[in-house]
Amino acid sequence: MSEVSIAKRKKCENCTKQCNKKNTDEVVDSNPEPEIVNGEVKDASQVLLSACLSCDGCLSEEDSLKISKQSLEEVERILELNQRCDVSKHKVLVASVCPQSLPFFAVKFGVDVTEAAHKLSGFLKTLGVKFVFDTTLAAGFSILESQKEFIQRYRRRNQDAHALPMFTSSCPGWIRYAERVLGSLVTPHICTARSPQQIMGCLVKDYFSKQQQKLSPEKVYHVVIAPCFDKKVEAVREEFYNSLLETRDVDCVLTSGEIYYLMEQRKVSVEELDSVPLDQVLGEAGDEALVRHDGRGSEGFLEHIFKHAAKELFGLDIHEITYRTLRNRDFQEVTLERDGETLLQFAAVYGFRNIQTLVHRMRKGRVPYHLVEVLSCPGGCLSGRGQAESESGGRVDKALVQQMEEAYSSLPVRLPEVNPALHILYQDWLQGHDSSRAGKLLHTKYRDESQIHTQPPHMQW
Repeated sequence: MSEVSIAKRKKCENCTKQCNKKNTDEVVDSNPEPEIVNGEVKDASQVLLSACLSCDGCLSEEDSLKISKQSLEEVERILELNQRCDVSKHKVLVASVCPQSLPFFAVKFGVDVTEAAHKLSGFLKTLGVKFVFDTTLAAGFSILESQKEFIQRYRRRNQDAHALPMFTSSCPGWIRYAERVLGSLVTPHICTARSPQQIMGCLVKDYFSKQQQKLSPEKVYHVVIAPCFDKKVEAVREEFYNSLLETRDVDCVLTSGEIYYLMEQRKVSVEELDSVPLDQVLGEAGDEALVRHDGRGSEGFLEHIFKHAAKELFGLDIHEITYRTLRNRDFQEVTLERDGETLLQFAAVYGFRNIQTLVHRMRKGRVPYHLVEVLSCPGGCLSGRGQAESESGGRVDKALVQQMEEAYSSLPVRLPEVNPALHILYQDWLQGHDSSRAGKLLHTKYRDESQIHTQPPHMQW
């Protein structure tokens, strides 16, 4: 290991130790707060939420430069260029809104989630955004691909020591920590399905722009509105950049708080905003109703995969899932039993301190789980610091989060398996569920960047 790598590792480990000292069992949030001025991150090196990741030893100068462009100023620059320059040089602005951001606007606007989505769409279009989508469709792809991968991993568990447990891959803070610090202990276990954000990037740049709008991808500027700052880091990963066309799947990520700040800055009155329905990737063939997936404030990968696996592997229909709380509300188990035998054991592990507990157990070979849904934000995605921080700063606004949870749970749940738009896109865009094109556009790889190659003891399943 190089001296630089050793120094980075020590620095990361020190952050972890300090993080543990500062938090009690009641306050499981170990994330340092990025300094936010006028609704934006002031220091790009402080974007990441997890304490061990938010130091300059993890983010390179190149990373910081890329992330610094994930800003309101950059979006406004593109909008101004569209007004000033030759039409041939215009970029079509497309915005994709994460479902977990919509409850934030619902609470702030004092309306239901559907009306909030329409008001937000109306505001974005007054800025010059041409199309506004929500990313539920992309999340459906991510869930279906994760379900399929879990079944494959489960069936090869006796031949492949890295097959299980499978860790979910939609949280970029967790992924960054896994790659930079944990390395080969964890990276082979991470589900390869792309996150909803990055699948949405492919949908917009590869399908919608080319097939629906007859535009080259570099002519489209794609903005994602997300609940947390970590999504900015995910957008600049090198595998999501097309060097030939010099374009990213997602050009810019703005947090819900940054968008709301822009509305305040422009003195926008919600009452005066037009209600404009969201656009549909498939146009008339798309489903206009806002729906959500299972789960308390996230995309519900655990619940969807659990129900699917119970049916696919054991022929059992599961309608309701019962969580058993372990250390705290952010460390819970779900178990499937039959005749006294444990068939499946899943866990939901949210927040960095709980992640550390999980990793500690994994190093000792004491992880009994087949799947773990991992999120770096305590409470899940609704609690992302890009929207859930109190006005005084430094803490999550628990009252706001509770209101967002109530708003989110008001949306109807729909299984991605019954979404007709997904089936159409699998055929028209991806040439089938198991095609090489589907594998290329819906999956990615995770790297061991830690240079730590100690393997955990063999785990029995």
